[in-house]
Amino acid sequence: MIQNVFFFLKNKGEVKYLYDNVSLSEGLKLMNTHGFTAMPVINRDGVYKGNVSEGDFLWYLLKHPETTQEDLDTILVKQLIRKDYMPAATFNIDMKTLIEKSLEQNYVPIVDDRNIFIGIVTRKSIIKYLMDHSVENQIGIEKRCETTEARPSN
Repeated sequence: MIQNVFFFLKNKGEVKYLYDNVSLSEGLKLMNTHGFTAMPVINRDGVYKGNVSEGDFLWYLLKHPETTQEDLDTILVKQLIRKDYMPAATFNIDMKTLIEKSLEQNYVPIVDDRNIFIGIVTRKSIIKYLMDHSVENQIGIEKRCETTEARPSN
């Protein structure tokens, strides 16, 4: 099995993310535009701050029913980030732990040793890799069986 997270990494340049200082209104628009239900959040220095989901926006509005449209333009996404929700993994995470994390969330944010966001590993990419290699292994087993059956017995 591949022993390196970079094999699965969708790098920062390919990932849609939010800056922590955008307004709730802008954050919702960006999520809608890109069609995501959750997105990583970073600051302007590239430091991973957390993750927000559509539910975070909804819960905020339900807990603050007095919120106006003007408020949505001034309240920042960083106020929605939940501590310990979708924590990032470092680039040197072992594969077993990465797979375990992916069972709990759709993607795993990946950071360097300075907590700078470098990308994500999606559950989809891990499952696809495992499926492809499972099929390859099955074909290899079938070919070995055919070879064994085709040999003349003494």
